[in-house]
Amino acid sequence: MLGIDALAPTTGQQVLDIGCGTGLNFSLLQQRVGTSGTIVGIDRSAEMLHQARRRARARGWDNVILLQADMVLLDPGTIAARIEASGGAAVSDAALATYSLSLMGDWQQAWTNITGLLATDARVGVVDLQDPVGWARWLTPLARLACAVGGSDITAAPWQAVEERCVDLVSASARGGHLQIRAGKTTHEG
Repeated sequence: MLGIDALAPTTGQQVLDIGCGTGLNFSLLQQRVGTSGTIVGIDRSAEMLHQARRRARARGWDNVILLQADMVLLDPGTIAARIEASGGAAVSDAALATYSLSLMGDWQQAWTNITGLLATDARVGVVDLQDPVGWARWLTPLARLACAVGGSDITAAPWQAVEERCVDLVSASARGGHLQIRAGKTTHEG
């Protein structure tokens, strides 16, 4: 919810849900983009996409496009063509990566590929994890264990790409600083 609020997609927009998994963001994104908008879920896991497809069908969301692809390895031109072939636009208005970039071995390359799928002045949101801070610092061993078990790199800090490469920055944190939320408008400088 915090990531989608920071991203602030609007009615009619096309939003990429990077590492969409089972489609947990879809309901909140639907509330923002409406039936005139499009949600493009991209995930490397066929099993996750199967669940996302079931979720979309069960709720009658005809404006959801699901693509299996690895964000690190994909070619943005090829993915844009696949989105168009599925009824979407070649470029998207926004992208959201929720707990997904820290799972990718080369999140910087994934960032480059994401921005290659976006329109000029698109918005990008990143929600990811770091060690807890302040009063919650004592939870650090548990947070590190949970991230390691889940396969994410708690030291990746992929929201830094938003801070460094976007303007009109929205910044937030939650759960003792463990959750980091950033959103901003791309400048298309990388």
